[in-house]
Amino acid sequence: MMTRNEIRELAAFQADENHGVCAVSFYFQPDPPQDRSHRNQAILAKDVVKQAFKEAEGKGKNGWLHADLDRVMEVANGLRGHSRGRAVFACSAHKLWKEFDLPPRLGTTRVYLQPRLQLKPLAALLGAQPALSVAIVDRQRARFFDLRLDNLKEQGALVHMLSRSASSYGFKGYEAGHAERRIADEALQHFKAVAERLRLDLEKGSWERLVIGCQDSNWNELESQLHPYVKQRLIGRFSADVASVGDEEIRSRADGILQKWIRERGRSKAEEAIGFAKANSRGVTGLRRVLRALETGEVQSLFLTENYAPHAVECPHCGHLDAHIVSACVACGRATRQLNDVCDAIIPLAIRRDIELFYLKEHSELDNAGSIAALLRFRADQNRTGQIAAAS
Repeated sequence: MMTRNEIRELAAFQADENHGVCAVSFYFQPDPPQDRSHRNQAILAKDVVKQAFKEAEGKGKNGWLHADLDRVMEVANGLRGHSRGRAVFACSAHKLWKEFDLPPRLGTTRVYLQPRLQLKPLAALLGAQPALSVAIVDRQRARFFDLRLDNLKEQGALVHMLSRSASSYGFKGYEAGHAERRIADEALQHFKAVAERLRLDLEKGSWERLVIGCQDSNWNELESQLHPYVKQRLIGRFSADVASVGDEEIRSRADGILQKWIRERGRSKAEEAIGFAKANSRGVTGLRRVLRALETGEVQSLFLTENYAPHAVECPHCGHLDAHIVSACVACGRATRQLNDVCDAIIPLAIRRDIELFYLKEHSELDNAGSIAALLRFRADQNRTGQIAAAS
């Protein structure tokens, strides 16, 4: 399973262009099989790698790059019948080889040969993905899971054995009322223990968002015991019975809730950023303003339309990005290089800085705002104005 530290390491990678070194990024997207042999998807993957060999020869690149593509071809040969996505990042010149299984939501099967690793498909998949906890609870049992990239992993359980059935108490069950209250009290103690476990795990940073599965009849009792901070992080719940629900159903139901929450959050946050931009507050739109906000460290969340890929220039010396196609860097005066897709530089920067990243489909307001917007932590220009006023 890919970790956040591994993603940051990939984002920080830069091949030595001065010596003609190039990195390989390979993404495999499984398609619905045309037949039971699953031959087509493996053939497609190999064809994509073969095309990358031709591209490498056309650029005069060989040696390390050809060795990397040979290894990627071996991976492609083994993908027959593979139902999950696969990503490979390689650069033998820098002793890099990373291989990951991923959810099958990577777009297309493709190879990229670039100085930087191509992280756009990963960003679309992971940019707004929180650390998710899933709790499955009834009146005497609770199971806790982490869900990362559709990989479900159990993280322990709580069991509280309730007293015997109320009907067995006293002569002909005359004391059943007392027993039922005792059982209700014990269930309440169990829900309190579950709530405390969730609170402590949140304080430890074990999770960022929460999904709960429980029977509808138990929800009000459990919800009343949750700490306010835990409630704030709860993004949804579904009906489930601890004794009978399987791991695949837990994974599927929780992931469905998560993906819906991400889509809705992205749309609402984008609208918030655009509204702030219009009010000259904590939001900016358009590539030039967003690049400036990224450079000053103001950006909290970044919003892009799905196929956004504008040209820009980058300074290899100081890293300055410019929406204007200029030959010399306005920051340090060195020669710039052109980027066919500015996202190749923006995405690694966003990952390294833990900026929440959303790719949005069919968002007319974002389209009209230049297809890119940012929600800011602060406005540096307004802070400076406030400081000048305070000093005078």
